[in-house]
Amino acid sequence: MYIGRFIVVGPGVGAYRVSSRSFPNRRIADRDGLLTVEPTPEAPETDNPYVSYNCLQVVSPPASDGQWVVVGNGSHVDPIAEKIELGYPARDALAEPLLALDYEKDDYNTPRIAGVVTAESAHIGTVRDDALLVEAVDEPTLVATYEEDSPRAYAFDVDDAAEAARAVYAADYEHAICAAAATVDDGVDYAIENGG
Repeated sequence: MYIGRFIVVGPGVGAYRVSSRSFPNRRIADRDGLLTVEPTPEAPETDNPYVSYNCLQVVSPPASDGQWVVVGNGSHVDPIAEKIELGYPARDALAEPLLALDYEKDDYNTPRIAGVVTAESAHIGTVRDDALLVEAVDEPTLVATYEEDSPRAYAFDVDDAAEAARAVYAADYEHAICAAAATVDDGVDYAIENGG
């Protein structure tokens, strides 16, 4: 089954996978802790605004001792991270950018999906053409751009970021391109799985 791009978030863990039929020549690059989806060198030129974006950011809220992680499938990741750094609670930091940017204005009305993870908590959100959903979750939860576009519990038993990245990359959904994941405990560890 093809569910497109998806995230899995739960307390202490967040993961994101790029799945694509239209733009397979992509990878995730590490820019000093800012993880960015970008075309590979052999990718054909495109002016599609949804092909390249930051997909995972580590942020430091002003009133928190620990770091948080934001994951998502597009340009909304940046304003979510900015709001957390300004002191917004996770729910509000997700809801405002998702509502403001809305679903992607492509041929499929692709939903925007995002999650915010701390060592003790997680929030997941999506904006579709018919709904804005943001909720706290206490177990690993998946939301995708297609088919699985409402958050649901997801079996995700991983020990570290590298295992989490490998697990979402290998998940039994079609057209895996690349993946990234982070675990949040005393600090943040993250990992990238670019396949091949």
